[in-house]
Parts: sequence; C-alpha cells; structure tokens
Amino acid sequence: MPSTHPLPDFAGHLVANGRLLLLELLGAGSYGKVYRAVDITSPKHAEEYYAVKCTHRYKKGSRRDALQKREFSAHAKVSGHPNIITFHKAFYDGLYLYIVLDLCSGGDLYNAIGKTHLLRDNDALLKSVFIQLIDALQYCHKKSIFHRDLKPENVLCSRDFTKVFLADFGLATTLEDCKHIGCGSMSYQSPECIGEEWKSPTYSARRSDVWSLGIVLVNMLSRRCPWKTARTSDVLFNAFLRDSTFFQKCFPFSPGVINVLLRIFVIRSGERITLPELREAILRLDTFFLSPEDLSHAPKLIRDMAYRSLPDRNQLHLSAYYER
Repeated sequence: MPSTHPLPDFAGHLVANGRLLLLELLGAGSYGKVYRAVDITSPKHAEEYYAVKCTHRYKKGSRRDALQKREFSAHAKVSGHPNIITFHKAFYDGLYLYIVLDLCSGGDLYNAIGKTHLLRDNDALLKSVFIQLIDALQYCHKKSIFHRDLKPENVLCSRDFTKVFLADFGLATTLEDCKHIGCGSMSYQSPECIGEEWKSPTYSARRSDVWSLGIVLVNMLSRRCPWKTARTSDVLFNAFLRDSTFFQKCFPFSPGVINVLLRIFVIRSGERITLPELREAILRLDTFFLSPEDLSHAPKLIRDMAYRSLPDRNQLHLSAYYER
C-alpha cells in the first residue's frame, strides 16, 4: 500500500476483534488519522475511552515497517511514566495498523498555547507544566530513549490543562550518539542536528533534546519560536549569536528565564545545561515574566510582545527589528 494512498473514514468501524468502536475523528496528518474510541465491553456506567491512531500497514521487513516497530518499542518502554501518554497496544487488521493510546481530552499544547490565555502571566501553571515535561523527558533518557521530535504538537493536555503528556515517538531512538541529521521540526532542531554549520560525525541526541525543550519553553512563554531555524542565514538566530542581549531586546522575559535560556541555547552541546540542572533552575524561578514596573520602562517591542495577542505567531516584526 503506497503511503500516499488516502486512508478511509474509520468512524463507526469495530476493531480489536470487535471490542473497540471508533467514534469521531480527533485529528489527521501525514502520520494517519486519530479517532476517539470506546471499549464496548466496558460497563455503561464506566465506559472506557481511548485514542486510536490508524495508519497504513507497510510490507513486512520494509524500512517503514521497521520504523513503525521501533516507534512501538520505544513508546512501550517509557509508557509507565505519569507524564507520558500510555501506549496500550498495536495491531494489524488487513491493510491497516491501529495503535491504542490513552485519550487526552484537552488537545495538544500547540493549540493550548495558541487558543487560550491559560499560560499568560500564570507562573505557577507554567512552572508545573514545564517541570512535567522535564520529568517526562528525563525518564525517557534514563530508559535510553531519545525523543528527537519535541514540540508543542507532540505534547497532549488534560482538559483542565493541569497535566501534560509527552507523545509521538515516531522519531525516537535508542542511540545517544546520533548520525541521522535533520530529525524533527525545523524550528526545534538544534544546530548540531541540522548538521550544516556545526558538523561532527555524530551528535548527542540527549543534548539535542534539551535544545528542543528550550524552544518549547520560549513558545509557551511567548506563543512563538525565537527563530525559524538555527542557521546563521536566519536573521533572528544570527542576531542571537551576535547579540548577547537578544532575549532582553525581543521578549518580555524575566532575567531569571533569560539566564536559563542562555544555558540551554549553547552551541557547544557538551556545555549545554543538563535536564537535572534545568529542573533545579526552573524550580528556583520566582517569575517567568517582567514585572509590570519593569515592563512599563521596556522598549515598545517588548511591551507589544507582552500586551498584544498574536495568534499567528508572526516573527516578521522581530526580523524587521534586526534588519534595520
């Protein structure tokens, strides 16, 4: 079955030997389709719901088949952590593969950041959510699982947004010393993962995950990434490399947060902050944002970043600032 062949509508289908009824579509993408499902053998007063990911079944022994099995193995290995989405099982049915996961009714972190103001000026919630992400990633690393695709879209949320869960282990690896460059989404890739300007035979997947987590933090605080790609051809990344006060000039972050970010975004990955150190640094923060008084004296760009709602996450105004 070619990967470009469209998947059918699975709503209303029974799978898992007639045990799971697929209900409405929750999301779709290049990975396949995800449906809410109910276990029809569960009691009516306590029905059990799951998320079921449906995708193509690839030829046994093919590269894609091997990658799918690697994903299952990696996810199953770390599935016991409270901040990692639970992997229940995977099974085949004719031409298709079904992956049964815990259902998260709050959507993903990307939509939570973009469509709500829950995180804005909410230091306690920000700290709780980010510590949960650190704990999930630290657990993965202790199990020798390196995610390589950290981004808000791969973090799921509870309905009340008090709990988050790391998901999507499609690019995860057990090899800390990585040769495969270009893994993950461009804005979240570390310079060594991009592998163009800072080349080496291998790079540390562990340390690259820390860089990606730093980009996630900036996104949580400002609803945008600090740059489009960690290349010197990128105006904002080049500005960051040239200007040690880049974050002070462009983001309404507290000095404590900026200090943490500068310890994350270190080009020499061996000097980058570790996850245990990052956890301690986040716990020590009093606030993630500038105080109202400091903000009132900040440049207009910073005030705009703090006060205006920018759901499109447009970076052009930042680029223009550094292109003047």
